[in-house]
Amino acid sequence: MFHGRIMSDSITHSVAHYLLTIHRLKEMKGYARVTDVARDLNITKGSVSTAMSSLKKKELIKEEEGAKFILLTEEGHKKVHHILSCRILLFYFLKDILGVKKNDAYRESCEMEHLLSYSTQERLFNFMKRMSSVDQLEKLDKMISRINLKLELSNYRSFSDFVNEQEAVLPF
Repeated sequence: MFHGRIMSDSITHSVAHYLLTIHRLKEMKGYARVTDVARDLNITKGSVSTAMSSLKKKELIKEEEGAKFILLTEEGHKKVHHILSCRILLFYFLKDILGVKKNDAYRESCEMEHLLSYSTQERLFNFMKRMSSVDQLEKLDKMISRINLKLELSNYRSFSDFVNEQEAVLPF
C-alpha cells in the first residue's frame, strides 16, 4: 500500500519523533496541540512550533480549522505507519534473531526506524516471515547455503580485531 514519493523521502530522527508523538496523542487524547507535543517530548513550545512549520511545508501535518489541533495528513499517516512497521521489524530482528538485549533492541530500533527504505523493509519482513514459519525452515536452509558472503570474516579472530583493522578507505 505504500507507493509514490512517501517512501523515497527520508526523514530525520526528530521528525519521526514529532510524527509519532502527534499520532500517539491523537490516539490517546483525541487531539494533539503544540503544548501537548512539547510536554510529551520534553522540549520547548518554540521548538515544536518551528518543527510544525517545517512539517506543514512538507505536507505531513495540518492544523484543524478554527482550533489549534495538529492533524496528520494522509502522507503523514503513511510515514507514521512506515516508521512503526520498521521499528517493530527491527526490534524483533535485533532481539529474536541477533539476540540483542530487549532494552538495547528497543533503543536501536528507534534510532534506525526512519532509515530503511521501503524495499529494504519489505525484504526484512519477507526474511523474518520465512524465519518464523516452521514449514519454511528447509527452504531457509537452502537459501542460507546459497549466500555468498564477500566479507571474509574468518580472517579475523574476533569482532575487536575486525574493528581495529578497518582502514579509512572502504572496499566498495
